Amino acid sequence: MRFLSFGGGRVGRFAQGLGDNRRMYLFLLLLTVGASLGLQGWRTMINNFAVEVAGLNGLEIGLVQSMREVPGFFAFTVVYVLLVFSEHRVAAAAVALLGVGVAATGLFPSFAGLMFTITMMSVGFHYFETLNQSLTLQYFDRSTSPVVFGRLKGVASAANLAVGVAIFFAAPLLSYTAMYLCLGALVGAIGLGCLVMHPQRKDLAPQRKKMVVKRKYWLFYALTFMAGSRRQIFGAFAVYLLVKEFGYSVQAVTGLFVLNNVINSFWSPLIGRAINRFGERKVLTVEYAGLFFVFVGYALTRSPAFAAVLYVADHLFFNFAIAIRTYFQKIAEPEDIAPSSAVGFTINHIAAVVVPALGGALWLVDYRIVFISAACMSLGSLALAQFVRVPAPAEAGPSEAAPAGAADRPK
Repeated sequence: MRFLSFGGGRVGRFAQGLGDNRRMYLFLLLLTVGASLGLQGWRTMINNFAVEVAGLNGLEIGLVQSMREVPGFFAFTVVYVLLVFSEHRVAAAAVALLGVGVAATGLFPSFAGLMFTITMMSVGFHYFETLNQSLTLQYFDRSTSPVVFGRLKGVASAANLAVGVAIFFAAPLLSYTAMYLCLGALVGAIGLGCLVMHPQRKDLAPQRKKMVVKRKYWLFYALTFMAGSRRQIFGAFAVYLLVKEFGYSVQAVTGLFVLNNVINSFWSPLIGRAINRFGERKVLTVEYAGLFFVFVGYALTRSPAFAAVLYVADHLFFNFAIAIRTYFQKIAEPEDIAPSSAVGFTINHIAAVVVPALGGALWLVDYRIVFISAACMSLGSLALAQFVRVPAPAEAGPSEAAPAGAADRPK
């Protein structure tokens, strides 16, 4: 397991970069596995479950996906939870709650039931994701954090692969209810186990326990807002397109998930290194330019095979968004990391709450409108990415360290 190994070569250099933060890396790795198992397992089955068991139409699918994002809109409230509990405790409890929501999904096969269980699951997931980003940016310096994000994404892909394989073989044998129960129990156990860990350090900058919104972070807010809109088109409608328009079975959808995650388990760690080498601006430019063509392809293709190719490409570009997080780390004041991460998640979900419901309504007119709209969003993000500039390490704060020769070039 290369994600847990601290051997020689590049992995050894990564271990040196972790320094005293290996316990936090292991803590985040375990929670990332739990959250990924829960979310990906839920997503792998939900479209087929919604169509085959709950009988939802396109509009109802969009409304369910919108409800999934509502807790993300209120992610800023985690700042007030942190007045009472430490960040790592809340992160572990959030993954446990995610597991409860996943376990309950199969017990309520109706529109109202899915709205209830997805809310529970989503509160846990979005609190964890907010704190995962915050803890990573606090504990790892600017040259190590992109690699940590990339490795955690790679671990997530490996977990996604494992749950995809499990569902592929379990689907002919077990009901959706049984699969959701087993998966949720496993995720809940991981979250509860991490509650007893002690990965924290005492010497970090104390975080502000209030919302932080500053003018100098405007580009981070704008990129985050656009990413939320685009992400929801992918999350809510890409797989639905495969199921509804091209008749993909749950096994076929799971096969695509497996393929995506085999690729991303190796691809994601490379993204972190690419950010260090080429900078955030270039990485984001490649992402948004590529996504424009992917979404145009979704709108125009009538080939089930080509739609699958587009889905794989879409998934590859998805993890480039790590660069938005590392860009923020390089411009932010250290004490702003936790509250600004929470605000960022809220901004990400302003459009995300509306887009799936609006997309579901547009789908009833013509599904191609949904994907053409996403292509336009990608062009808007591409324009914004050209404003990305990273300050030199001295400007970012004495605790930050960048690769030699990388500090002054525009990114």
